[in-house]
Amino acid sequence: MKLVCYPKCGTCKKAQVYLENLGLNYNYRDIKLENPSYEELKLWHEKSGLEMKRFFNTSGLLYKSMQLKDKLPSMTDEEKLLLLATDGLLVKRPIAIGDDFVLVGFKEKEWDAVFKK
Repeated sequence: MKLVCYPKCGTCKKAQVYLENLGLNYNYRDIKLENPSYEELKLWHEKSGLEMKRFFNTSGLLYKSMQLKDKLPSMTDEEKLLLLATDGLLVKRPIAIGDDFVLVGFKEKEWDAVFKK
């Protein structure tokens, strides 16, 4: 499993503790140092089954400064993926990626459904 995080993100830290408490191993990836590519984001989006908006860090300063709340509704999924690939701080995190799942953001009930089967 891969865990894509931002080191200063409190939610990412909670996700790490959650996984460690379950004894699960993961490969950590700093989203700021290694921004997800367009191809990765497209694959994760398709695998997740989530709407594209869930991949945006809507509480982030960059999201707000770019006024994306107003711009996203008129953008295509292609345009959104290209935008997300420009800066890791636009991307919602943490993202947990496994062979048969992609989890975006840390909501314990959603993670429980995958990890506590």
